[in-house]
This record gives sequence, C-alpha cells and structure tokens, in this order.
Amino acid sequence: MKPEITPPHPAEALILTKATSAAVERARHIRLMAFDVDGILTDGSLWYGENGETIKRFHALDGHGLRLMREGGIAVALITGREGPIVAMRAAELGISLVLQGVRDKAQAIAELAQEEGCTLDQVGFMGDDILDLAAMQRVGFAASVPNAPPYITQAAHWVASRDGGHGAARECCDLILAAQGRLRHFFSPNAVILGGVTQ
Repeated sequence: MKPEITPPHPAEALILTKATSAAVERARHIRLMAFDVDGILTDGSLWYGENGETIKRFHALDGHGLRLMREGGIAVALITGREGPIVAMRAAELGISLVLQGVRDKAQAIAELAQEEGCTLDQVGFMGDDILDLAAMQRVGFAASVPNAPPYITQAAHWVASRDGGHGAARECCDLILAAQGRLRHFFSPNAVILGGVTQ
C-alpha cells in the first residue's frame, strides 16, 4: 500500500512554484540554516555614530522568518565576518544561540557547526552575498543568496531570493525551507484563506 501524500498548503504551493524543483528538493533536507549578517539580514549599510559606534538596520520580516524556522524545528545560526554587540543583541532578541562573529573561514565554521548539531553538510544551508561566503556556499547542501550580490556569488547559489538583502530576502528563504518540508502550514490559522497569494 502506497503512503498517502499530503498536498501542500495553498501558501506552501505559492512559494514552491517560484523555486526550481532542484532547489526545493535541497531545501527539503535542511536541518540547520546559517545566515550571513551584513548584506543578508541587513542591506549592507554601516552607519557610524559620532562616538564610533556602528548602527545596522534589520528587517522585521526577516526576524519573524528566523523565529518561524526555530519554532518549526530547524536550527538557525548567524555567521559573520564582523564583530559587534548589535548582532549579539539581535540574535538574543530572536532566541538564536548559534552566533559566530569575526569569522574569516566560514566553510570551516559551517563544518564545525554541522558536527556540533549532528548534521551532515547535505542537511545544512547557508545564505551569503560576498566573497567571504563563497566557500561555505559551495560546501553545503543548500546555498542561497540575494539578487544584489555579485554575479559570481549568485551563480554559486542553488536559489536566489527575489528581494534584496535586508529587505525580506532571509524571510523568503525561511518560507521556502519551511514550505519544502511541509512545516509552514502549521503557522496559519485554520480560518485563514489564501486567495491569489493573499491571506485573508
């Protein structure tokens, strides 16, 4: 007897139609998703105060996406080449404990994180946008990027968001992974109706 195949939730179906079948298949296996910060969770801008402090702008949609991933049973990590209290503060606000700052070798950091979390590299994803991210993107099972990244980065990605970094790109990535695994449906109210991509 064949196992019953559960059709995707309408919201999941909308998301999945915008990705290639190869990208969806890769996203289906992800147990740990890591994100670069500057250029992915922010738009890459660095604002400096008169006392030398750095200010970064984060997007609420991305933050909620990272929360949904964690609540959906997928581990989330932040890996950044820079160091500063703002990233730690944002991670704490979102309940993310896997935070690596000042990392130059992100591929090695990814491998160590995978081992610590009991994942194979095929079960790990990474979203990056610059040269420092490339080796890590080439090592994981699911590599994601943003459209405003250099072309040699986007061509290395299995999937590229439609939104720029810091403007909801990470949320798109989170939604895709959750949809690919049939986990996004659990966050919708039973009374929510999806009509033409709009939740009412």
